Amino acid sequence: MRAKSNVIVPAGVTLGALGVLGFSFSLPATRLAVAGLDPWFVAFGRALVAGVLAIGYLALSRAPLPSVTQVRRLVIVAAGIVIGFPLFTSLALTTQTSAHGAVVVTVLPMFTAIWAVVRASERPPVAFWLSSGAGLLAVLAFVATGGGFSGSLNVADVYLLVAVVLCGLGYAEGGALSRELGGARTVCWALVVSLPVTLPISLYTADFSRATGVVWLSFAYVSLISMFLGFFAWYAGLAAGGVAKIGQIQLAQPVLTLMWSALVLGEPVGWPALATAAVVVVCVVLTQRSRVTSTTAAVAQPVR
Repeated sequence: MRAKSNVIVPAGVTLGALGVLGFSFSLPATRLAVAGLDPWFVAFGRALVAGVLAIGYLALSRAPLPSVTQVRRLVIVAAGIVIGFPLFTSLALTTQTSAHGAVVVTVLPMFTAIWAVVRASERPPVAFWLSSGAGLLAVLAFVATGGGFSGSLNVADVYLLVAVVLCGLGYAEGGALSRELGGARTVCWALVVSLPVTLPISLYTADFSRATGVVWLSFAYVSLISMFLGFFAWYAGLAAGGVAKIGQIQLAQPVLTLMWSALVLGEPVGWPALATAAVVVVCVVLTQRSRVTSTTAAVAQPVR
């Protein structure tokens, strides 16, 4: 008789991986979009489109209004994922390549884990930090030697660093808040809260004179996937599996981004990507095996 071996992948890991897959094409799509649209419009316009979709989703799902405390936390989420990351990456990618952007985004999982300690009251063990650090070093070594990084620190790199810090905050706060509101409703309310900012700036910066079909397709991707549906899975995964732990799945995102950059934008990526991907997978598995404690008891909510 053959022994049956059933490998059960936790829901948080599956949802987190789906979110990362969707986000992995964000930088290449943004790079294509800013080639024909104002970077401010790309940043705020995609949030406006996603905000309109969010209103429809919240209405159809009959979502209750968030509390005053939750609204304050949603403002933090919005500052990170709706405004901060899209704006500063759009500005950076007007002068830098998508592959170069992947270098700085490599540090996002580490910042997410740090913010998880500060905002989500999580306490990862030493083994977690060691595994996370090993994965970070592996990806940094790859992107530095074969992923298209060159040159010294410049304004674009500063933009990317600011984007990463703000995004990590938005991930951590949103992941913790998703335990109360659900992943889908958290991102939807964050988008709605942002509308008083995203609407006027989008209208002011709208200039479609240089937009092509490819530009519009890229803008549609960052609006529908990067700014909307991707967060349905991502926040639900963070809520179910823990912000720090699930956040480390993003160690695979730079490698995926570099591969998309090679396939779609023609940016060179060599064979070391496969070896790095293998190392990253091992490190991600080790972080998922670490037990992350929390100083506050919270029950993960289903995707809503």
